[in-house]
Amino acid sequence: MTHTAIQKLPIWFIVVGVLALIWNTIGIMAYISQAYMSDELIAQLPEADQQMFASLPVWYTGAFAIAVFAGTLGSLALVMRKKWASILLLASLIAAVAQMSYLTFVLKMANTMTALVVIIGFALVLLAKSANNRGWLS
Repeated sequence: MTHTAIQKLPIWFIVVGVLALIWNTIGIMAYISQAYMSDELIAQLPEADQQMFASLPVWYTGAFAIAVFAGTLGSLALVMRKKWASILLLASLIAAVAQMSYLTFVLKMANTMTALVVIIGFALVLLAKSANNRGWLS
């Protein structure tokens, strides 16, 4: 029986993993606050925002959910040093790109956060791939 030795992990990797976990947990809170916004709260929004929320396609909400929940699980997998972090973080990135594309090209609501979500998602995918290639994940 052979065992693959896991290389010593640099401390910065755990710090980045924990920060990614916090980032994605904040994303879950944003998702829950949007997906479960009460009718009373929506009624208090400006008319344009009410129409925007009413017209969001189901796939958009699904992409939002996949982005934040897969991102959170992928970040947790990074902290736990699991290879499957790459798959979850890639799924999160794909969903985030779909969601942010809709915001950018259909709703014309792109801002700094739109780009930041995609950049961080891409960086986490690269980090997971690099960590796997270096033998930091099992």
